[in-house]
Amino acid sequence: MYDMSMLNERLQILISSEQRRRLEDEAKGRGSSVASLVREAIDARFGGVSTDERIRAVESIAALSGRFLPLEELEDVIGEERLRASPTRR
Repeated sequence: MYDMSMLNERLQILISSEQRRRLEDEAKGRGSSVASLVREAIDARFGGVSTDERIRAVESIAALSGRFLPLEELEDVIGEERLRASPTRR
């Protein structure tokens, strides 16, 4: 999960039609975007934001009184991040 304010760098790459098809199929199967899948792959290969950092970011967003997301959706996001942080999910 990425806070959109954290995303401020654009990257353009060339890939084969087959790579694009595989990415799109995987993203569709996960119900996510290709961009999200690529970010996830980069983090998996080269390291990423720690679970604690993600939770702190989401809690910081929650402190904004739900200005960007309805409170219920924000609570769902926080719950998902906490589940991801649980020892059984690592």
